[in-house]
Amino acid sequence: MPYTLNFHRVLKAPPSRVYKAFLDPAALCKWIAPAGYTCTVHHLDAKAGGTFKMSFTEFDSGGSNSFGGKYIELIPNEKLHYTDVFDDPNLKGDITVTVVLKKVSCGTDMSITQAGVPDIIPEEMCHLGWQDSLKQLAQFVEVAAPAT
Repeated sequence: MPYTLNFHRVLKAPPSRVYKAFLDPAALCKWIAPAGYTCTVHHLDAKAGGTFKMSFTEFDSGGSNSFGGKYIELIPNEKLHYTDVFDDPNLKGDITVTVVLKKVSCGTDMSITQAGVPDIIPEEMCHLGWQDSLKQLAQFVEVAAPAT
């Protein structure tokens, strides 16, 4: 049976910066792939009904997993709702991801729900992957550009 994961983080960055990190291809490549993987964004059309395609490649072995999806709802600086579909036929089904961003005094309160994860993927591995990605996201968005 598919399962659902929930994650919560408070980031020391404004919602606009966090939101942009989810939709800018170069930014995604900096943070979304778990440790030990590289990311390639093949295309990304950031609008409701738009699609994306990317792949993660394991650095040592060179093994790659590709997936794509569709943006269901995008509310700038507040919400991203999209699907993920793996190209691997063993990883069937649509995964639905919802990211909710809320401005708070120190930055952004972020909640993520990932529903429909295929049970062939061990839940603990998803947690580890998301932990890596969210740590990298924090490192990416919390660094402010130097004042000029």
